[in-house]
Amino acid sequence: MGSRIIYYGLILPIAWLPYPFLYLFSDFGFFVLFRVLGYRKKVVSENIKNAFPEKNLGEQELIMTNFYKHFCDIVVESLKGFVISDKQLKKRFSITNPELAEDYFKQGKDVFFVGGHYNNWEILAQGICLELAHKVVGIYKPLSNTYFNEKMKASREKKGLVLCPIKETKSFLEQSYGRPKATIFAIDQSPGNPKKSYWMPFLNQDTPVLFGAEKFATQYNVPVIFCTITKIKRGHYQAELRLVCESPKEKPYGYIIERSTKELEKDIVANPEFWLWTHRRWKHKRTTNN
Repeated sequence: MGSRIIYYGLILPIAWLPYPFLYLFSDFGFFVLFRVLGYRKKVVSENIKNAFPEKNLGEQELIMTNFYKHFCDIVVESLKGFVISDKQLKKRFSITNPELAEDYFKQGKDVFFVGGHYNNWEILAQGICLELAHKVVGIYKPLSNTYFNEKMKASREKKGLVLCPIKETKSFLEQSYGRPKATIFAIDQSPGNPKKSYWMPFLNQDTPVLFGAEKFATQYNVPVIFCTITKIKRGHYQAELRLVCESPKEKPYGYIIERSTKELEKDIVANPEFWLWTHRRWKHKRTTNN
């Protein structure tokens, strides 16, 4: 009952607000989360300090401040995702070079999209379905709250996205949707089991990386495309596709995940305020058994 009240009494009323009013909520949220509550401030500060040891304290604090402002924008924009129309979505999200994926669609080939929690990944998950001919499948970890998980799933899938629980990845990849699939993998989440991860340098730290994208790309020999997102202005985003590998079976072990992660790292270094610094990305440390 509590979740239903929050959804209909708080989330939807905010989601239906025009964008200028949404950003008033974002500005207020920034003040509360950053200035008053200090939400995960210690985690964010430590992550930024370790990722950019060459920057002085003032530069690190500027990254953190700008991150919280962007983070609050992402929160309200994600709420808008529950009610956003196709017209609004097309106005606020586009892909600069969709022909890279379209060429594979014309060949009848599936593709894998890899990327991170950078800029507005939620608008990409919805908007990409309106930009491409592929059937888009998103690999995700279900929310612990069943009610909100179903609401989120319904809002994302109404644009054409198919959400696949991470534990069912293999069965979803082998399903036919009547046309080639484009499957989205997030590569920057902290792995549940570091012993099954691929370890590599990332943002100046020894980092375990999820290996699923490379594992399945190699198994099915599916072209891999890195997808990055640029923030044009508040509430407006563009995605760019970068080919990582066309024939995964021809590449050595680790090639795909290393190149994909380095693409993400390059974007983060260029604009660090747009990455999700609140998660404990480096909670695992390598041992002799990893």
